[in-house]
Amino acid sequence: MSGGSGGFRCNRKLTLAMSGGFIILLIALTVGLYVGLSGSNDVTEETPAFSIDHQANTFLLNGKPFRYVAGSFHYFRALPEAWRNRLRTMRAAGLNALDTYVEWSLHNPHDGEYNWEGIADLVKFLEIAQEEDFYIVLRPGPYICAERDNGGLPHWLFTKYPDIKVRTNDPRYIAEVSKWYAELMPRLKHLLIGNGGKIIMVQVENEYAAYYACDHDYLNWLRDETDKYVENKALLFTVDIPNERMHCGKIDNVFATTDFGIDRIHEIDQIWKYLRSVQPTGPLVNSEFYPGWLTHWQEMNQRRDPQEVASALKTILSYNASVNLYMFFGGTNFGFTAGANYDLDGSIGYTADITSYDYDAVMDEAGGVTKKYELVKQVIGEVLELPSIVLNPAKRLAYGKVELTPTMELLSAEGRAALAKGAPVKSAKPKSFEEMDQYSGLLLYETPLPSLDLDPTLLQVEDLRDRAHVFVDQQLVGTLSREARIYALPLSKGWGSTLQLLVENQGRINYDRANDTKGIFGKVTLQLHNGGALPLEDWTTTAYPLEAITIENWRQKLPENAALDSSIAKQRLLRSGPILYTGSFQVTEVGDTYLNPAGWGKGVAYVNGFNLGRYWPLGGPQITLYVPNELLKVGSNSLVLIEYQRCNKTTNGPELPAVQFDAVAQLDGESSEAQKSSY
Repeated sequence: MSGGSGGFRCNRKLTLAMSGGFIILLIALTVGLYVGLSGSNDVTEETPAFSIDHQANTFLLNGKPFRYVAGSFHYFRALPEAWRNRLRTMRAAGLNALDTYVEWSLHNPHDGEYNWEGIADLVKFLEIAQEEDFYIVLRPGPYICAERDNGGLPHWLFTKYPDIKVRTNDPRYIAEVSKWYAELMPRLKHLLIGNGGKIIMVQVENEYAAYYACDHDYLNWLRDETDKYVENKALLFTVDIPNERMHCGKIDNVFATTDFGIDRIHEIDQIWKYLRSVQPTGPLVNSEFYPGWLTHWQEMNQRRDPQEVASALKTILSYNASVNLYMFFGGTNFGFTAGANYDLDGSIGYTADITSYDYDAVMDEAGGVTKKYELVKQVIGEVLELPSIVLNPAKRLAYGKVELTPTMELLSAEGRAALAKGAPVKSAKPKSFEEMDQYSGLLLYETPLPSLDLDPTLLQVEDLRDRAHVFVDQQLVGTLSREARIYALPLSKGWGSTLQLLVENQGRINYDRANDTKGIFGKVTLQLHNGGALPLEDWTTTAYPLEAITIENWRQKLPENAALDSSIAKQRLLRSGPILYTGSFQVTEVGDTYLNPAGWGKGVAYVNGFNLGRYWPLGGPQITLYVPNELLKVGSNSLVLIEYQRCNKTTNGPELPAVQFDAVAQLDGESSEAQKSSY
């Protein structure tokens, strides 16, 4: 039974009675042979509704051979009001299954605090998927990667246990996962295929073979913990990259699948051999076939040719394999949820993921169909019946220019009173985001600046995570960057008496590590005349989480015509720190739109109290931020930008800086719809 999970997981729920034990043993063996070996399609009460025929190498759904063509759509990347529309568009392409992750950090943002409402209403999302005629492949992690902050693991794990070893048999991690599953899994029980729902598969961990630990004690525990709730009412499975390390992710008596994109389609026979090396029988499954790819800031937007994607999908299906297109609909990393990656060989280093999760997926970021969609739909139609569904996409509208008033400086006394969370914390060393129990946003570190030994003197900040604007007496002197590997800059004598480091969390690493704590973790030193270094201590740390509710509460309390002093308002380069800009725009017809901050620097945008995410047109390639129609209303709509670096004023005149609301996305520095052939 080493090749699959069906027989074992059915058998291990049976126990021998003291009386009539021999008869019950025979029944148990018969059930095991039925699920694991036979090709029979007869259904009995003991047979799982979804299982594996290892003789015919196929799934069985209610006793009949079954193959799925699924698409990934993560509920946390679209507003709840858009879920049904996105799912219906996916179903219209012929998909018969939905694949989605569950994000621990979304539902459990702080220790002991749980969220199941709005965008976190997982049960509602899955119930809508069932109503739209999808079977469901559920991927609860607890680590999910998914280009999400920390791979979906809550930041507070490192607040509570600074040296915790996640994704291992560390008793502290095991205990926290157990508590999380006790909250999550009972909510999903009625949705399992064996209980009358449509969840056919539940993943255990995620691409674990790529993780350095290779801890099978942990994997076996997680298998049992998951099955404690699933109770053989759905099929447990794993996903791993096809290579020689697949054995590290293989779990006894759990069904194994793999993942690969068009770049490896030429070696598909070797990929299936890798899979067969850990699981000799059972259906072939590509759990993540990539029709696009992820994109980082300051690199070219990733694109994949639609015809090549369709051709590769056809090749995969020719092996009678099941497949999931990751992503079919990508959506958006709203707020501060985008993650980051780190090149382990050191050639690239840290790179943050962009806000858009368009992914060059089959559908675009706004849920529209593309040329790729039509080609993929044709291929799916060759193996599955295409439903007759009429789509009703939202309009995409341009609302034009919106002027913005510079309203408050973040580092001013007013800014601290309005947006800082809690009292400043004094310590010998800078406090991390996790020590402050802060998910994201900014931390301000301040310390007295001693008399400089040299002019200029080199300021050195070790192990910065991730980006720091450096001020002396609230006057900008430069920027340090983990991405650019710039950790030092010169300070001149006479500039001032207080050193201020405003550190931005650009997103925790999501792949492999999933323990990327944020802040300053090394020494902060000044160069001495003798070649030595003077460490700076006695730090004050001020937290700026920049949570949407805080920004909106501040905006609503603004007096009419609130604005900064004209001398500050005329600044193009924000030399005294980030500034909050406010404005409003009128909507007569509601539609999807795109906030275009071209000419601005780097910051965060909020519409009607909702955090759209990070913008960084100076870094690119993403220029615009997607604004879902569900956020807008007829009449006046509010806009707040927290700009870190510069506004788009081009003169010192009285005109206000401005942004545009466009009908077309710009993810490549040009029309992304033109790039994707959306219509």
